[in-house]
Amino acid sequence: MFDAQDLRPMALGVLGAAVGGYVGYQLFVWILSQGLYAIILPPSLLGLGAGLLARRRLMPLAVLCGLAGLWLGLFVEWKTFPFIADGSWQYFLTHVYQLKPISLIMIALGAFFSYRLALGSDRQSVVL
Repeated sequence: MFDAQDLRPMALGVLGAAVGGYVGYQLFVWILSQGLYAIILPPSLLGLGAGLLARRRLMPLAVLCGLAGLWLGLFVEWKTFPFIADGSWQYFLTHVYQLKPISLIMIALGAFFSYRLALGSDRQSVVL
């Protein structure tokens, strides 16, 4: 469960997620301007930022980052490529199944990486 000693790492993880998500979005926009599509990047950096700053394995943080990564991936897709028929967020969410399969796959992978990277690692380094 979640106890008081997890509060500081959780707060740092959320801060890291916010910074990572912002950096990921900015990198996505820059890479898109170069002609490449890297929708997997913003959610992945969200999870990486959370994992790096939390420095602990917190399952609630990882689940939160997975959900936030899914939302961020969908938001970035909507912000950069809204539907022509209606550019609203509600229309996008109700017609998300009409996206190209590669977009859906990359958004799902981004959400998974957001979850996985937010878990961090509790393994001790082995020095040989």
